[in-house]
Amino acid sequence: MAETTTINKPKLKEDITLTPKAAEHILVIKKENKIPDSHSLRIGVKGGGCSGLTYVLGFDAESKQGDMILEIQGITVFIDPKSLFFLSGTELDFQDGLNGKGFVFNNPQATKTCGCGNSFGV
Repeated sequence: MAETTTINKPKLKEDITLTPKAAEHILVIKKENKIPDSHSLRIGVKGGGCSGLTYVLGFDAESKQGDMILEIQGITVFIDPKSLFFLSGTELDFQDGLNGKGFVFNNPQATKTCGCGNSFGV
């Protein structure tokens, strides 16, 4: 397993959070897709999209070297250092309203977003 850093500290404004609804839906996705309990959620960003950066969600069996490992709402989350820089203070939510169903990133660092909300710029 790669070298990792674990955060066990009081909640700070820089922390990434999951709403209870997002955490619940992550567990549903894992169950429906038969993703092993040992796999953790990976949250990240990559270049692309109409605003410059795109959010990425997935599951990984192991952390990678340099990953920040967080325990949020009972879910282990891996975040690479570059993504952590852009995601600091972000809340991951899940919405299923009239405008669609899916995960929503409430990112206080985003200075611009696209119409669909899948990409952002800082």
